[in-house]
Amino acid sequence: MPARTTVLDQMGGVAGFVYSTVPVIVFVTANTFLPLAVAAGVAVATGLVLFIVRLLRGERLVSAVGSLLGVAVAAGIVAWTGSARDFFVIGIWASLAGFVVTFGSVLARRPLTGVIWNVLHGGTHAWRSDGAVRTAHDLATLAAASVFGSRFAIQQWLYLTDSTGGLGLARIVMGTPLTVLAALVVVWSFRRSTRRLIAAGSRPDAGPRPVT
Repeated sequence: MPARTTVLDQMGGVAGFVYSTVPVIVFVTANTFLPLAVAAGVAVATGLVLFIVRLLRGERLVSAVGSLLGVAVAAGIVAWTGSARDFFVIGIWASLAGFVVTFGSVLARRPLTGVIWNVLHGGTHAWRSDGAVRTAHDLATLAAASVFGSRFAIQQWLYLTDSTGGLGLARIVMGTPLTVLAALVVVWSFRRSTRRLIAAGSRPDAGPRPVT
């Protein structure tokens, strides 16, 4: 199975993309024709319907609840501030936080994807001492940082210009598609680490490596 297909499946497949975009489309469209409070309510109702559909499909409760909660909180902020653009404010600042964490980990010479890979494999591998592995995780973490950074920069600009429609379009275009592309780089870095470190560690002549 191609890596792109595998990554998309792990993120919920085409259905996952639909679940994340439908409430946004509904809110932006409803806001064009209906009062703001009603548009927010319609978005929450849509999220509730999708929540029930996901449960009937046998999806994980945590994932379904998380999506519904996200829509509900966004709608609550809109009701509180009275501004349609605030439907997207949580995602904008979450993108900034993601950029700071991922890019900061590269600057600290501990790229986040490498840290995660090592934890998932027992935390005993000296992955930072292998130049090829470190480079792979630098690239993977920078790919994630690029996604977060571009989302924040573009959506914050649209937020400041009060372009609710633009925010909705950016949320869709820069959501699952960009995440899949970044995830492909992460998958590549994980596979490279596994081939080099675990395979080398299993050879009889491979001595113990210090963990750094």
